[in-house]
Amino acid sequence: QVQVEQSGGGSVQAGGSLRLSCAMTGDTYSICMSWFRQAPGKGREWVAAIYTEDGSPRYANSVRGRFRISRENNKRIFDLQMNNLKPEDTAMYYCAPQRTPLYCNSDFRERADVYEYWGQGTQVTVSP
Repeated sequence: QVQVEQSGGGSVQAGGSLRLSCAMTGDTYSICMSWFRQAPGKGREWVAAIYTEDGSPRYANSVRGRFRISRENNKRIFDLQMNNLKPEDTAMYYCAPQRTPLYCNSDFRERADVYEYWGQGTQVTVSP
């Protein structure tokens, strides 16, 4: 059984930093881990992904250079370090492991509908 638990988040002023963490328990196998976010009234937006085996990251243009995705050596804990936060980063953030290799590729990984497992979500609020 795959279980995904998130921690971190909170409120910060613009320019500040926050760190999110995502821990897999039970069956911890994954090909990649993605982070998504969803602002009120909007769809779920892909933010970043990391390949579990080699740790190579991928980023959405909106966060590249400000966010850093990483995973611990145990390959079951994944972090999203968010720096220089902006009010437009305000959203509920979700992590989602992907176990199908094809769906970690660029053609699919940004689509929320290809992910079967999700964390419970954690709120990030950035004030001006």
